[in-house]
Amino acid sequence: MNRTLKIKKFNENFIKTVFYIAALFSIIAVAAIFVFLFIQGIPAISKIGLFNFLLGSKWDILHGIDYYTSSTLQGSYGIATTIIGTVYVTLFATLIGGVIGVFTAIFLSRFCPKKLKNILSQLVNLLAGIPSVIYGFFGLNVIQPLLGKFSNNGSGTGILSVSIILAIMILPTIIAISKNSLDAVPDSYYEASRALGDSHSQSVFGAILPAAKSGIVTSIILGVGRAIGETMAVALLCGNATVFPNGMFGAFSTMTSHIVNGLGELQPNQVAFGAMVATGFVLFIFVLIINLLFQFVNRKRDDNKKTYRTGFFKNKSKIFAVFLKCLSYITSILSIVSLGIIVLYIFIKGLPNITSSMFAITGTYSGSPTILPSIISTLMLVFLSLIIAVPIGIGASIFLSEYTKSSNKLIKVIRIGIETLASIPSIIYALFGAAFFVYALKFGVSILSGALTISLMIIPVIIRSCEESLKTVPDSYREGSYALGSGKIRTIFKIIIPSALSGILSSVILSIGRIVSESAPLLFTMGGGKMTIIPTSFMSSGTSLSVLMYAFSGENKYMNECWATASILLIIIFTLNLLSTLIVRKFNIKKR
Repeated sequence: MNRTLKIKKFNENFIKTVFYIAALFSIIAVAAIFVFLFIQGIPAISKIGLFNFLLGSKWDILHGIDYYTSSTLQGSYGIATTIIGTVYVTLFATLIGGVIGVFTAIFLSRFCPKKLKNILSQLVNLLAGIPSVIYGFFGLNVIQPLLGKFSNNGSGTGILSVSIILAIMILPTIIAISKNSLDAVPDSYYEASRALGDSHSQSVFGAILPAAKSGIVTSIILGVGRAIGETMAVALLCGNATVFPNGMFGAFSTMTSHIVNGLGELQPNQVAFGAMVATGFVLFIFVLIINLLFQFVNRKRDDNKKTYRTGFFKNKSKIFAVFLKCLSYITSILSIVSLGIIVLYIFIKGLPNITSSMFAITGTYSGSPTILPSIISTLMLVFLSLIIAVPIGIGASIFLSEYTKSSNKLIKVIRIGIETLASIPSIIYALFGAAFFVYALKFGVSILSGALTISLMIIPVIIRSCEESLKTVPDSYREGSYALGSGKIRTIFKIIIPSALSGILSSVILSIGRIVSESAPLLFTMGGGKMTIIPTSFMSSGTSLSVLMYAFSGENKYMNECWATASILLIIIFTLNLLSTLIVRKFNIKKR
């Protein structure tokens, strides 16, 4: 009997340790990325000079030389122009997207009819999964030509077009989080305001909106993080000139576009590569500051969750409240219509160009190219990425949900690691994956390198989603299992996980959508060229569908195939999101 108990206790401790290691993975990953950026970037900065690097306005490198063995620095490496470009587009995009997103959230939360509210909310959630490269193509073919009619040089390239597209891209994030914050405000605030004689509009803007301000600020901070780290859409639209932005029109660069356009030509033994990594390090610091600010605001919101010490809106004029209500209607129409136009435009351009020859087993690019090799590569990427990320993500979420207390300092550090890992821009993952998996571990440009890199990106998504699902399982289920003599591990695997299965499956499906839609990390780790041969193993190079779109865009003669690929990608993303929603609903019905 004692032997049985010892074995049982050993098994429980062993599995708990496995879950604990999975939870620590986020800290290890963030530390590894930080150390890599520091080790690779600091030597280059020391050779270039910190002030020359940060304040220099000229970027001019010489290729083919091992700069680390050279006694004198050759070329110029200044990123001041890219920093200024990044700040400009982030500020303008946040200003545009923040105003439209917040007022749209107010409309959906407090003014929208219930039947329409669910449809529009689902639409916003679906549009959050659109690949950034698709937004870039829309901006390139619609926004820039339109803006070009109003520019002095006849070109729509510049800060304005990039800011508009980034604003549209961050809308789903701002709308969803702001709406949740507005919905979470106690009804007593609205009722108290109405009892004082305020109209519905006055109550919304005078009581509900101020009470939800911390959540709204959080949504804007996350929007800033998304805008500052965006890569592919910006690279397609900014013109990629390392000069200071001059007005709203004219080519410029951001830190992300600068890295993605220059990294492919470099090798790790060059100072230019180190300077690119150092640029990523500067970007990482920007994102880390934003993430810490998010943590601060989030903690403050938790402290004030019960009290809502916000006060009422100072201007309680009915006319002003009606004006704000009209503004919420206008911004809602603007945001929903703009997002809908993007989807409709892509389908109009792409669906008629989908032909059977695009799915041929092999093909050449002298005629109609095939996308089948890229479809196979994408499926292989999805399979391998899920094999790596799902066990780690679920294990970490179980540890955080079932074995820890929120007041534990280590758990707080782990959560900061998870949030940081989730907010790191994709181009930094590209830098890390190219240097570590491709060169250091010698996996080469392969599906394996791409899967390892993309796994780091989806692990925090799986952890957060699965943990929330596990927390929704009633404590009575656990207590009932323990009362029947079941141990911790048996309760987790027999009771808790099956009860949270809908959320777990949903997180996996959403992760598939993230894998399919990513492009920047895969461009340098998996392969960036057009493929005519189906990959034979995970060590083969491959081109995902999203990267294939980017490759097609480099040659104007393949734009029809580019739009067709975009349509296929959208169908895949929408199908995955719809499947996730249906699974959650089905399991919820069963629970009832």
